[in-house]
Amino acid sequence: MAIEIDGKQRTLGLALSGGGFRAAAFHLGTFTALKEVNLLDKLDLITCVSGGSIAGGFLAAKWSSGTVLQDLKTYLSTKSIAVSSVVGGLLSPFETRLEKLAETYDRDLFGGKTLSSLSDGPRIYFNATNLATGNLFFFVAGKSVAEGGDSDETLGEHETGTASASDFPISHAVAASSAFPPVFPPLKVDATVYPNAAAEYVTLTDGGVYDNLGVNPLLRRERNPIDYCIVSDGGKPFEITPQPTESSTIVLKEAINILMEQVRGLQFARLQFAYEAKKGPKPLWFSIDSVEGEERPGDAAFASLVGTNLSRLDSAEMEVLVRHGRSLAMARIRKYAPELIVA
Repeated sequence: MAIEIDGKQRTLGLALSGGGFRAAAFHLGTFTALKEVNLLDKLDLITCVSGGSIAGGFLAAKWSSGTVLQDLKTYLSTKSIAVSSVVGGLLSPFETRLEKLAETYDRDLFGGKTLSSLSDGPRIYFNATNLATGNLFFFVAGKSVAEGGDSDETLGEHETGTASASDFPISHAVAASSAFPPVFPPLKVDATVYPNAAAEYVTLTDGGVYDNLGVNPLLRRERNPIDYCIVSDGGKPFEITPQPTESSTIVLKEAINILMEQVRGLQFARLQFAYEAKKGPKPLWFSIDSVEGEERPGDAAFASLVGTNLSRLDSAEMEVLVRHGRSLAMARIRKYAPELIVA
């Protein structure tokens, strides 16, 4: 899948942030731009979080389908799964809200497929957070980026190790990655699936708790030797308000937003510093609130105001989000890596 530039093979990675259906639609715009410049089918690595895992997982699951982008658009425009998953989980004595969420993903997106079914596509990471260790916990499938690497499916993390995950359902990996607290409880993965748990099970929550951009796998240089990386950030930008916050509940919410914004900035800095030190890929990133590169005035403001839940998007929201994601991706590639288009 690598790209040839000046007679040399170059590899391309894509990071897809969290942000619910809004982010998924924004990433659909990124996919659209990549397809237009013949880069979508040349992706070597996709790393995704939360809403990004919905979009990235569906793309990988239908890698050879010519209708995958239209099918994703239809899904995001017609399905609302948050309410049904929460209510269904509350009423059922046998399933948690997260299991109901995974059930809807399986029914509408993945059709019972497991990670082993992704072996022909790019390397893909579904990122979650291990609540026991505080580390990024990943589900990985697809072709290895490293030269001579095989396709394999694993789950785990750097501290407690990995285990085979060939039969692990894609729907559960995506559900773990998008288990936004406190709306959804964490996913339990027991020791029969992950023997390294050091307990009866591990609990996994939304990958955005650790890294809402999903860039960490891009910095695993030995395992993932990526030359270029595109970071599509459809997450919630921090909102500056002239009104001081005093309510205890709102203070907690805003404190979390500030922490998320700090992590977001640090992750961008890590990518830039790694590249400058020749220890990481050339980064091309863009955020949903960016006006630089927007196709129509107001697209950035409108897109940023769309909710980050898992409810269906109306036609105006879908149109702007896809258009804005496409426009920003195209603008960054043309400005910072035009050689990718020439290739």
